[in-house]
Amino acid sequence: MLKKTGMGAVRVYGTIGPACRDKETLRQMFQEGMDGVRLNLSHTSLEEASALIESLHEAARECGVSPELLIDMQGPELRIGYLKAPVMLAEGELIEVEDIPFPEAVKKCLRESGTGQEVLLDDGKILLRTEHSSKLQGNRLRVSRGGFLGSRKSVALPGCSFRTPAMTENDRDQLKRAKAYGVTAVMQPFVRSREDLIEVRNVLDESGCKSVRLLAKIENRDGITRLRELIPHCDEIVIARGDLGNAMDLWELPAAQKYISAVCREEGRAFMVVTQMLDSMMHRQVPTRAEVSDIFNAVADGASSVMVTGETAAGDYPALAIRYLYRTVREAERYRSESLAQILSD
Repeated sequence: MLKKTGMGAVRVYGTIGPACRDKETLRQMFQEGMDGVRLNLSHTSLEEASALIESLHEAARECGVSPELLIDMQGPELRIGYLKAPVMLAEGELIEVEDIPFPEAVKKCLRESGTGQEVLLDDGKILLRTEHSSKLQGNRLRVSRGGFLGSRKSVALPGCSFRTPAMTENDRDQLKRAKAYGVTAVMQPFVRSREDLIEVRNVLDESGCKSVRLLAKIENRDGITRLRELIPHCDEIVIARGDLGNAMDLWELPAAQKYISAVCREEGRAFMVVTQMLDSMMHRQVPTRAEVSDIFNAVADGASSVMVTGETAAGDYPALAIRYLYRTVREAERYRSESLAQILSD
């Protein structure tokens, strides 16, 4: 039987971005059932998004809702720098390490690694592999899975570890400003140990944000291994399947999700499931059967919240995506409630 998490109905989160900048679209999203909103600070700042945040608050007031405003910090996540324009990386193409604005730590690893080191870009949509060229040049990169690459996309090197701080200086600055913008929750990426969470919690407390909830994103094997030690130091666990899927073979990801869900249920800790829940709705009005089944199963497994990201931030049908997310969640809740009632009556 599921342990009580202290949460009410399953929360439905959307991510705000260019596709839902206007107040009318935000109103439609609230009317369709959105009650939590994520702002990704890897691509903007609270100051830069101030007009969007104000539109969000206005739309919420007009709809009579009080949504959670969740900011997703940059944290120790690795991203490429800025490109003048998106570039097409063609399958089979050989490129220089310097052709992509990698962080210095990544460049160093690529120069020192042997042939065959994988480089995953944009949540794994693009795959590169190192090829040795010469002692003077180091390694080059062969495009194994191509596509268009834009600025500030994620980069992951399976098997490589980087010593990066839990928070950047910009993260600290944003946390100090969070209260003024109505932020109610903070999502910490790539949590590796309880020390990462304690550090963030201390900065929040010092910034007058003691009531702000802290969510821990599980995006690497360290997070899975140390899951039970992380749980007491956060308000909610996030099963962030994008980068978590880069840290292992994709066919291992469902088992990882099931394991994290089970541990959270045992420990009575709320958990969120996120990434590609309605990915086909970036450009389609109707999701796949597999996507609605994914949402349903996440809630049936005990999720306290679910979230869409690019579907609402940059997709063609943000309000429609929320409709499918919300209605599938409510159907799953009904199933979960009836199943539990049946268990209790047996």
